[in-house]
Amino acid sequence: MKPNGRASVAPHAILPGSFDPPTNGHLDVIERAASCFGRVTVAVVVNPQKRQPMFSLQDREAMLKECTARLPNVAVEHFRGLLADYVKRMEADVIVKGLRAVSDFENEMSTALMNRSLSNVDTFFLMSDQRYSFVSSSIVKEVFFLGGDVAALVPEPVLRIMSAKRAGRST
Repeated sequence: MKPNGRASVAPHAILPGSFDPPTNGHLDVIERAASCFGRVTVAVVVNPQKRQPMFSLQDREAMLKECTARLPNVAVEHFRGLLADYVKRMEADVIVKGLRAVSDFENEMSTALMNRSLSNVDTFFLMSDQRYSFVSSSIVKEVFFLGGDVAALVPEPVLRIMSAKRAGRST
C-alpha cells in the first residue's frame, strides 16, 4: 500500500503546466515521465499569474496531443482550478514537474508542499536535459515574434501552428 492509501500496479502521474506554447523541453520531460510511470496525464492549466496566453487551452491541448500521439501511456487534457483537486479527482499517484534551474526548484518547492498537504500526493522533480535548460515558453514566444528561428526549440507541429498564427491564418 502506498502512502496515499491506494495500491497501483501502474502509477498514474499528472504532469501539469501552462504549455504556452509546448517546447522541446516540455516534450523531453513528458517522454521521460512516460518511461517512469504507467500512465501520464499531461494537464494543461490556466496559470493566473501569467499574462494573456498566446494559445487557448484547447489549442495547447491539441498541440500536445499531436506531439505525444506516439506515446501510448500519455493522455492530454485541460482543467481549471486547484491542481490538488484535479489530482484527487483523477486518482493520481504523483505529480511530475520539470526543473531547468535551481530557481525553478525554489519556486516549485512550496507549491509541491501545498499540493501534498491538500491531496496527500508527492511531487517528483525531473531535471531538464541540458539541451533545454535555457528554454522557456516565454523566451520562445519572444524570439519567435521578434523574427528569430525557434525550430530547434519547439516540436514541428507547434512551429507550424505558431507560424500560422503569426501569419494571421487559422490552424
